[in-house]
Amino acid sequence: MKIGVAGIGRMGAAIAERLLATGETVYVWNRTAAKARALEALGAQAVGTPGELTLAADVVLTILTDDEAIRATYLGEHGLLSVDARGKVFIEMSTARASVQRELAGEVRRRGARFAEAPVGGTVGPAREGKLIAFVGGGTDDFLSAKPVLDRLCRRIEHVGDVGAGAAMKLAANLPMHVYWTALREALVLCEPLDLDPARLIDIMADTSGAPQSLRARAAAIVQALRGEDAPAPAFDIDGIRKDLALMIEEAPAPLPVTRQALTCFDEAARQGYGAESAAALLRNRR
Repeated sequence: MKIGVAGIGRMGAAIAERLLATGETVYVWNRTAAKARALEALGAQAVGTPGELTLAADVVLTILTDDEAIRATYLGEHGLLSVDARGKVFIEMSTARASVQRELAGEVRRRGARFAEAPVGGTVGPAREGKLIAFVGGGTDDFLSAKPVLDRLCRRIEHVGDVGAGAAMKLAANLPMHVYWTALREALVLCEPLDLDPARLIDIMADTSGAPQSLRARAAAIVQALRGEDAPAPAFDIDGIRKDLALMIEEAPAPLPVTRQALTCFDEAARQGYGAESAAALLRNRR
């Protein structure tokens, strides 16, 4: 199968690596072409425009930063849909508004192609290992067209409804973890008088009933943040979390007061210069 990947940031690159590791023929496009070089060294073939990606591939995956980038990549002058797309399958994996996913679905289908949205849960490590969770929105035939590729990337695939349902499910899945960082920040305030070593403190917290599954996996980065040490490049940064939280608030059919307060905390962290760092940076300043 010939698979195209449009958008090779951290997640897009990890997805492309996984597809290459499973023996697929992979084409890649990114607005900043230099980002394709590492994937080319692994066997991917870079193309110059999104339209060329459509022509080269049978299935095109897109995982992009925001609504503007998504629309430009699909609908721009040299976009994915600027060429003959009949018979192609497009799988849109970005975290985006449901309305944007529905808009794209209409444009893709009018050109005789299939469209499924499939935002995923998981970060770079699970992407490379084929252990993501996909929340798929689309018709049954669209889902079945996308599934063979998603099977290579995911440990669990959930078809949750028509286009737009995947976007809602992805935001819902992300919300508790994003909010948890602000709760952990306040929990650590309560622990300050104890003067415990950060490694011991986080080990205790990770073993309690209120801890999410990912806390232990991220313990090392949290301990580094608490000690004021430099941490490795984040799989998902504070600016990305802020984007997600803002989308949750905008898309929800009722107020989300806890989510809104979490966004305020992350906005303040960004103002302090931590936007490109992991959420563990939120824990550095608890006053």
